[in-house]
Order: sequence, then C-alpha cells, then structure tokens
Amino acid sequence: MPCSPFSTLRRALLASLLAAAGAAQAGPTLLNVSYDVTREFYKDYNAVFAKHWKETAKEDVTINQSHGGSSKQARSVAEGLEADVITMNQANDIDILFERAKLIPQDWARRLPNNSSPTTSVSVILVRKGNPKQIRDWTDLGRAGVSVIIPNPKTSGNGRYTYLAAWGAGIKNGVSPDAARALVGRIFANVPVLDGGGRAATTTFAQRNIGDALVTFESEVPLILGEFGKDFEVVYPKWTVLAENPVTVVDKVVDKKGTRKQAEAYLNFLYSDAGQEVAARHHIRPRSAKVLAKYAKDFPKVGTFTVDEIFGGWKKAQKDHFDDGGLYDQIVSANKR
Repeated sequence: MPCSPFSTLRRALLASLLAAAGAAQAGPTLLNVSYDVTREFYKDYNAVFAKHWKETAKEDVTINQSHGGSSKQARSVAEGLEADVITMNQANDIDILFERAKLIPQDWARRLPNNSSPTTSVSVILVRKGNPKQIRDWTDLGRAGVSVIIPNPKTSGNGRYTYLAAWGAGIKNGVSPDAARALVGRIFANVPVLDGGGRAATTTFAQRNIGDALVTFESEVPLILGEFGKDFEVVYPKWTVLAENPVTVVDKVVDKKGTRKQAEAYLNFLYSDAGQEVAARHHIRPRSAKVLAKYAKDFPKVGTFTVDEIFGGWKKAQKDHFDDGGLYDQIVSANKR
C-alpha cells in the first residue's frame, strides 16, 4: 500500500531530528599541526587519547592531523590554519606563532614540563647494508665520493638538526668553530638534492635509491626498515644533537572554538605513562625515566648536546645560521663557486 505524503513527510522530519541529535551529541574536533615524520605516532596516540577522554570526560573527541616540513607547517598556522595544538621538533617554529600573529603567549614554553617538550629524539645516520662507504661519524659524510641525503634546513627542522648536529659534534670533539663550519660545508657539498621535509628525504634515499647515507631522526629508522626492507643499517655518531619536541595549544584558536579544555588535556596526556608508552613504541625517546628504562634496548646510549649548550638557544641559532644571509646561506653560496 503506497505511503501517504504525510507519512513520508513525518519520516523525513524524524530522520532530520535524529541527524540533528547525533550532531549535537558529537564531540569537538581538534586539529594537530605537526612536522613531517610524526604521522604514525600521532595516529596511534590520538586513538589512545580519544579512548581515555571518552572514559574520563564522557565525551567523544576527534583529532585530525596535518603534517609537513616543520617551518612550513608553523607558517601555515601563523597565516591562518586553525590548529588547536601545534607539535613541533624545535621551539623556534612555535615562537613564530607569537612573533608573527600573537596566537600564543611569549612564555608558552613554561606551561608544561621540560620546556613543554614531552619527548626527544636524536639525529642518526642511515647507510646501505654492509655500510660500503664505511661511514662511522659526521666527518665521513664530508669525504669525497660520499653522497648524503638531508632535507632542506630552510624548510625542515630535520635539516636544521642535521646541520647543527654535525657542527656541534665538531665542537664537542674539540675542533674550532671554523673547522666545524668547514665540515658542515663539505657535508652539504655532498647533498645531491634538498627535499622539503624529512619524509621526502626518506623517499629519495630509500625508494629512489639516491645517496650513500640519509640523516634522519632515530624514530624514522624502524619505519624505513618496515616499509622499504632491511637493506639499511643505522649508525650512531659519537656525538649528536638532542632534538626536543615542544608542543603548545594555539590560544586564540582554542578560545575561539571553545576547545581549550580538550586541547590542554590532549597535550598533558603526552606526559602520562600511557602517552609516553606510545612514544616509546614509535622509537621516540620518552622523558619518563620509568618508560625509558622499560624500552632501554630500543634507545642506545649516545653522547648528546642541546641547541642551548652549543648554539645559545634556537633564536640565536636561527639568526646566526638559518635566517636569510646567515651562515647556512653563506656555506651554500661558497659551495656553488
């Protein structure tokens, strides 16, 4: 028997009401803008946090991710991309949210422990199986006949850490600043292509088979081995830079959207045992001594230094080395002569 127009209308109204009720019950959506090589970590972390939030706050929360070269990502937020949180691998990229757009307070790094850096990593050297070029330390990347893949320090935190790792290792080994600069110059003279971010550099090395070595974060190594096979070996140099991974809520965005409570909880949970466990499983070094001890076999001991120790902090390092006309540009220009 055909339905009357009135019953059809009632069903349509009921469906609309049910859809509206479902939308009303849906929880907030957060956007985490992050750097290039954290996709897999945050995919897993988001699921763990969402479950925790549902159990403790009785609210569903959806977390979306955006990834790319760290500096490009930070500029996108400063220019209007509405990130609830930004999770970077250097403080300098977060500082610009204050300097360019006043989206966060100047003292944002004081809001959470360890200068708002819940995790760390180190820069390591990935070589082809058997290490045919016998690469053992940063100096070997500057030898004639060695080709090394490094992302562009102008666009990538990974690239900047590589530059500072090689320079700082020279200083820790007792060489002069001029000798450290010369080493960095030789290394970058051996770079055949400067990719925009760490993941693109990985593709160049592992998939396109370009280069004898790739400098990347320690956390990338298991992903590379899992995706591209076991035809690579990791080299831990005698000294390397400690990459600290800072995070912050983007105040003007969360206050506009009404998501401050969820965004702050999302970042605080990174410091919890559960959050630190997710980081450790992704070979990102946890700050928690307990969790680090549990996963000690995954994190070989290596001599590290910080950007503050050798370079006077990220602001000074950026100004001296990476701003237009800085030492990195001078090195690149000299290599082209």
